[in-house]
Amino acid sequence: MQFQKTRNKTWMHTPEALSKHYIPYNAKFLGSTEVEQPKGTEVVRDAVRKLKFARHIKKSEGQKIPKVELQISIYGVKILEPKTKEVQHNCQLHRISFCADDKTDKRIFTFICKDSESNKHLCYVFDSEKCAEEITLTIGQAFDLAYRKFLESGGKDVETRKQIAGLQKRIQDLETENMELKNKVQDLENQLRITQVSTSPAGSVTPKSPSTDIFDMIPFSPVSHQSSIPTHNGTQPPPVPSRSAEIKRDLFGAEPFDPFNCGAGDFPPDIQSKLDEMQEGFKMGLTLEGTVFCLDPVDSRC
Repeated sequence: MQFQKTRNKTWMHTPEALSKHYIPYNAKFLGSTEVEQPKGTEVVRDAVRKLKFARHIKKSEGQKIPKVELQISIYGVKILEPKTKEVQHNCQLHRISFCADDKTDKRIFTFICKDSESNKHLCYVFDSEKCAEEITLTIGQAFDLAYRKFLESGGKDVETRKQIAGLQKRIQDLETENMELKNKVQDLENQLRITQVSTSPAGSVTPKSPSTDIFDMIPFSPVSHQSSIPTHNGTQPPPVPSRSAEIKRDLFGAEPFDPFNCGAGDFPPDIQSKLDEMQEGFKMGLTLEGTVFCLDPVDSRC
């Protein structure tokens, strides 16, 4: 088998094998159990002891350890039923924080993964006759490649995009506040118009001439501006737009900004939250046989 050096680590497979396909392995699945910490040799050691003891009891009762197929790629570690290929567990790599093979029992390997639904840390334990160390290295290589792919696909811009999303939300809030103020102004205009109608003399049919100020000018009135506009060339001025048309425009005549209808460079909230989750997972890194692979934002070579 051809070996490849990456970050001073000897990998078992070519990057193409894990990026475009997956590496299959057969193993026996001892089970999974919840652990308190995402990392630690003692953490997985206690989990292995617990699951080994539980399997020993079931074996004494005549139950066999179930066989599974592992499919490892940059998209995660899938645990399948060998014959039906039914997926039993799908562990995404950014959720895997610790992976090791037991140096005392070379058949046993294990990894800790954060469950996507409960957010609890689960330790998965397997029994492989000959491939325990190779499987551990393969998971480490897949994690390293996935981390690089994450950076290449825009992982470095996650913080910038979060700031942009915050500014977009602020713009939307200001648009909403602006519309509420315009509605309040309209309500005040309507109340003023009702007040003027109710205070006019009963039965009067002759319109009252507006009073003038000391400069012989008609005082400004928010309800009479349309009647005071003179005609031009015998034509009436254009009508004032209705409220339904104004709703589509802001104070400066522009359409309200929609943060969820933006350019291709900005992500909608569901994808943004997924990127945030992946960033946090890669920041924690994968501890593999004492070596930590973690997110390094200053590494521009990736």
